[in-house]
Amino acid sequence: MNAEPILTKIAQTFKDARLDVILVGNAAAALQGAPVTTLDFDFMFRKTPLNLKKLKKVAGALGMSSTQPYDPASDLYRLIQKDTGIQLDFVSRLHGVKSFGSLKSHAAEVYFGTARILVADLDDIIRSKRAMKKRKSKNRRDALAALKKESDRAEREQIRLLLSLPMNRRTHFLRVRLPNGGSAL
Repeated sequence: MNAEPILTKIAQTFKDARLDVILVGNAAAALQGAPVTTLDFDFMFRKTPLNLKKLKKVAGALGMSSTQPYDPASDLYRLIQKDTGIQLDFVSRLHGVKSFGSLKSHAAEVYFGTARILVADLDDIIRSKRAMKKRKSKNRRDALAALKKESDRAEREQIRLLLSLPMNRRTHFLRVRLPNGGSAL
């Protein structure tokens, strides 16, 4: 599929709405020649009340519905065109990127028709992806540690409960083998 007509329409709509955004993610990497594929377009923008109004204007002009999937925990705004499945994601913060201004200073202008889209530099895209991967890995480790801690806490609570019982009542906490196989408490 050739995304140029889609990007031309998106770029013109951004121009008409005067919405300043930078294309990031796999679509930006693909435009820079990276061998990646994507089904959506990711953009970084400055989250201001005026830009949020512009985003709604863009959604209306493109015939898209607007959602904030992880509200209020996230600054992700998503526009979806139901009949085509085209998805535009807008974020105001990007892992590994200091600010919108710093990303913009390295971005390249790519013209679709008479409208331009700023495309993030490939180094910035890679830095962002690495930072996100590192953060996800840390979050996963933290989640596993919390789970282990919770499991340990539950185990300690069972031991405390067991020790509070008289000796002859403690056996129901032991696993026993059943004659037909398996085990039970």
